[in-house]
Amino acid sequence: MKILFIGCGDIGLRAIRALPSGSLEFAWQAQAMRRNPLALPADIDAIRGDLCNTGDLLAVLDKSSVDAIVITLTPDHMSDQGYLDSYVAGARALKLALSKTENPPRLVVWASSSGVYSQTNGEWVDELSEVIPISFRGKRLLEAEKIIGSLSTEPLLCNGRPIKPLVVRFSGIYGPGRNRLIHQIKQGKIAAKEPTVWTNRIHSEDCARVIVHLLKRYAQNKPLESLYLATDDEPVSAHEMQHWLAKQMGVCILGDSDNKKNRQSAGLSNRRCSNKLLTKTGYKLAFPSFREGYLSLLKNE
Repeated sequence: MKILFIGCGDIGLRAIRALPSGSLEFAWQAQAMRRNPLALPADIDAIRGDLCNTGDLLAVLDKSSVDAIVITLTPDHMSDQGYLDSYVAGARALKLALSKTENPPRLVVWASSSGVYSQTNGEWVDELSEVIPISFRGKRLLEAEKIIGSLSTEPLLCNGRPIKPLVVRFSGIYGPGRNRLIHQIKQGKIAAKEPTVWTNRIHSEDCARVIVHLLKRYAQNKPLESLYLATDDEPVSAHEMQHWLAKQMGVCILGDSDNKKNRQSAGLSNRRCSNKLLTKTGYKLAFPSFREGYLSLLKNE
């Protein structure tokens, strides 16, 4: 099974590394496309290309038969324009390229975010929950999701079969190189206990393994939904998690972070994410909660 990874930053690279090697059931072949392929390790089969340039993607698809495409993007700027130029423009260019190529893939995996949810009272959310994003980020992410979802209803065929779009909404990603919270704790301040602000996390290694798990299921012709919410087993209040982390680090807590800031956060976005649909597929988390994940990070601090 040949997979084209587009964007291929930290999560994409980890997913390539997590692909089975020496599998008797399938021969896995991965290729990475990004604007700066020299940023990838030398042992990765990498090519230069920009997802938002339809010609770049067409050249790759027309040259070789790709079974699946995995797209993991990072905006150049954390702004509305940044998300428009990456997620939305990328989804549009991908759809256009797929409508023109003679070698479309059978599966498209699109990495999105739980940021599309806007619940504010600590509600549980899952794949069926209402999504009415209020932030520019959530709005653009959902706009891109809808474009990708339309691949299943429009006449883009692969060997007589429609292309399968699969969106994965990841909750807050942490892991090696994502140590902002650890640096914050070192300053001795943690989130206020009240009001309760829920946080949902997933380790970057689990993000990669989720992608590979879903690719395997598709290769084995096992049932797949078109949307999965990927998060760990334990939503936790920001105060509880940060208090625990400070204790593990031996940091003296100077005081709670600004209460006004916490109240604003609670009013804007405050939910608990469920991973039940994903775990029903048989996926086992490498880091079931923030405890296992952050302990592994602290060992390397």
